[in-house]
Amino acid sequence: MTTTLTEPTTAPVTARVPWQKRFGSARIYIGALIVLVWGLGPFYWMVVTAFRDPAYTFDNTPWPTHLTLENFHNAFDTTRGNDFGRAVTNSVIIGLFTAVIALLIGMFAAYALARLTFKGKTLVAGLVLSASMFPVVVLVTPLFQLFTNIGWIGQYQAMIIPNISFVLPLTVYILASFFADLPWELEEAARIDGASRFQAFRLVMLPLAAPAVFTTAILAFIAAVNEYLLARLLSADATEPVTVAIARFSGNDPLVQPYAAIMAAGTIVTVPLVIMVLIFQRRIISGLTAGGVKS
Repeated sequence: MTTTLTEPTTAPVTARVPWQKRFGSARIYIGALIVLVWGLGPFYWMVVTAFRDPAYTFDNTPWPTHLTLENFHNAFDTTRGNDFGRAVTNSVIIGLFTAVIALLIGMFAAYALARLTFKGKTLVAGLVLSASMFPVVVLVTPLFQLFTNIGWIGQYQAMIIPNISFVLPLTVYILASFFADLPWELEEAARIDGASRFQAFRLVMLPLAAPAVFTTAILAFIAAVNEYLLARLLSADATEPVTVAIARFSGNDPLVQPYAAIMAAGTIVTVPLVIMVLIFQRRIISGLTAGGVKS
């Protein structure tokens, strides 16, 4: 007679997630939702109002109603003294020149701060970063007086040059942190092969820094397009950017602000920038975080 021994079966034990961990995860999602609503709420309402009939501008229905494209037509209408199309062109010109010149100067300055050793290097880096904290309102009167004396009021350079000084600290900061994180061996190998320092920078280091350069270009362009205070005082009708043009939009009634047309103009300016950031968000994130981790 044989006996068969069977192992006792045990029911699977389900691991319980501590309530602290579940509460922590919930806080993350709730916080992300609050930030999302806080950041995108005004943008969403601007788009909704832009497509809404002007007669229902103050309708508080949270979803699109009474849809029309009349507001976009009114935004580009020049019969009321507005010239939004020209303002968009001016903003593109100012933004492109600002971004390109800031990159050309910032790349060399960032490379020098990250890869070279010279006397006063720490002081120079501190001055560059402190320049980004300087209040713009303090510069309004001196710049207005200076550009008036040399006849630059109402010209593009009166807005491009101050914008360069505003975005240059950010450009140097991002690129310097990226250049400092790149391996020195690549540059040394190029120098051993006979390349000059400039050739090593142009042929080796600069291609590797493409994500950071791309990020800096986008941020510099957006910062130049969004500038209002100096542009309001230093521009003329022929050179005013979109921020100034939208602020002084006029409608059929001089006593009533054309809010719907203003929302349509804001949508035209904002949506392309949002789409550009969404398309290149990986490059932007990689450029901003490139210098944050050291091996």
